[in-house]
Amino acid sequence: MSFVTELIPPRPAPAAAKQGLTGARIAGISVLALWALLAAGLVLTVINGWNQDKFLRYGPRYLHGLWTTISLVGISVVLGAALSVPIAFARMSKNRVAGAIAYAYVYVFRSTPLLAQLFLIYYGLGSFKPQLESVGLWWFFRDAWYCGLLSFVLNTAAYQAEILRGAIESVPRGQHEGAAALGISKTIAFRKIILPQALIVALRPYGNEIILMIKGSAVVAIVTVYDLMGETRYAFSRTFDYQTYLWAAIFYLAIVEVLRHVWAFLEARLTRHLKR
Repeated sequence: MSFVTELIPPRPAPAAAKQGLTGARIAGISVLALWALLAAGLVLTVINGWNQDKFLRYGPRYLHGLWTTISLVGISVVLGAALSVPIAFARMSKNRVAGAIAYAYVYVFRSTPLLAQLFLIYYGLGSFKPQLESVGLWWFFRDAWYCGLLSFVLNTAAYQAEILRGAIESVPRGQHEGAAALGISKTIAFRKIILPQALIVALRPYGNEIILMIKGSAVVAIVTVYDLMGETRYAFSRTFDYQTYLWAAIFYLAIVEVLRHVWAFLEARLTRHLKR
């Protein structure tokens, strides 16, 4: 008995636990204070460096770049979601050929950088101009915007396919068996029972993927697409003012913050039946 007692560590005294909690609270307050100081410094930097002429000259370009970024990411996410559905079902299929092809696709696009994929599509396929002209596709691959859209769609489809597959497989097997016991067909059971539960599980990962796509979309500026980062590079090349990138960071932060609140609202709305 004494040997067992020695192996079990004694419970911390209430005072010690309270002291540890106080230390964690102090650390949290210190972190918040640090972020508050950084935010105050950022605000002061923006105010002190305010230049109305630059704002009036480059402000419309920033808005144009912002719209380009939002439209590019929005279209790619929607098309990627449509493409991810057959890929996810192929990954779950018992057909080894379909499963192997889907696995290879997901593996390649999740294991290579988005920038490398963009270069392979824009510069790599662009070197096959005669062949693309012969099949009538050169109009697509000669435009940097379309190449960026294609690379985004293929990239996000791989991630969304894994999100969807994991969400569907997370639904308990008893849901399938219960639907079969009630005589519900597999198609209706999937659409009415399995998929709604899976989408609730996949909601937060989908939000994270969209946020990553918004931040990753800045790579298209390298291939002459004037998105938000492309317009920022243009403004910096004319002014050599580092605050042009500061404004771009503020725009990206605002987009992510709005999306975060929208996703929190959707999650609270869809999971309201799970709360007491």
